[in-house]
Amino acid sequence: MNHSIGTRRRGGFDSNLSYTSALIAANVAVFIGVLILMGFFGDDLIVSWIALMPAMILEGRGVWTFLTSMFMHAGIGHLFVNMVSLMFIGSFVEKLIGKKRFISLYFIGGLFAGLFFVLIALATGSDLNVYAVGASGAIFALGGLLAVLTPRLPVLVFFVIPMPMWAAMGFLMFGLWALSLGLGLPIGNTAHLGGLIVGLGYGFYLKRRFPRKTAMISKYFAR
Repeated sequence: MNHSIGTRRRGGFDSNLSYTSALIAANVAVFIGVLILMGFFGDDLIVSWIALMPAMILEGRGVWTFLTSMFMHAGIGHLFVNMVSLMFIGSFVEKLIGKKRFISLYFIGGLFAGLFFVLIALATGSDLNVYAVGASGAIFALGGLLAVLTPRLPVLVFFVIPMPMWAAMGFLMFGLWALSLGLGLPIGNTAHLGGLIVGLGYGFYLKRRFPRKTAMISKYFAR
C-alpha cells in the first residue's frame, strides 16, 4: 500500500535510488575519509574544518560546517547508532512522503539543528568552543515527522522497549538529555531539539495540507 503524499512523476522518470542508502553510504565514506585525513594532518586541524563550533560561526568563520558536521561522527559507536536509526526511520519516511520531501526534510532539519545549537549556546552562555557533529539532528527531524503523522505506530526503543511513536520521540529526547546531564556525556541535546522542532512543524503542515491522506496514514499505521 503506497501512502506517499502528493508525489508526482515527471518526464516518465522514476528513480529506484534509495536516498536513505545514499545518505548512509555518504556518512560512512566521510567517517573513513576523516580518519585518513586525521592521520595525515592531525585531529585538531581536521575537526576545526569539519565540525560545528559556535565560537567560529559567531566570528563569521566556518559557515560550511553547518553542512559538513552533519556527516562527521565522533566515533564508530556514534556512527553505528545514527546509521542504524537512519536505516529504519529514513527508509520508512522516504516511502511515506516521497524522496523529494524526505531529502528536503533531512537537510533542512539537520541544518536548523546546527543553527539551533549555536543560538542556544549563545543565549545560555554555554561554552562556545564545544564542537557538534553527527546526523542525529536530521534524524530527529524525521522522527518528529513520524510522531505527528504516525503517532500510534508501535516501535521498539533501543530495540527493546515497546512504545507508540509519539512517546518514543519524547522518551528519546528527554531521556538522552537526562542521561547527558546525569553522567556528563557530550550529547548534542539542543541540536536534537532543533531537528525535532522542524520535523514536528513539517508534520503539522502536511496534516493541514493533506488532511484526508494524513488521517488515513495515521489510522493505517496504528495497527
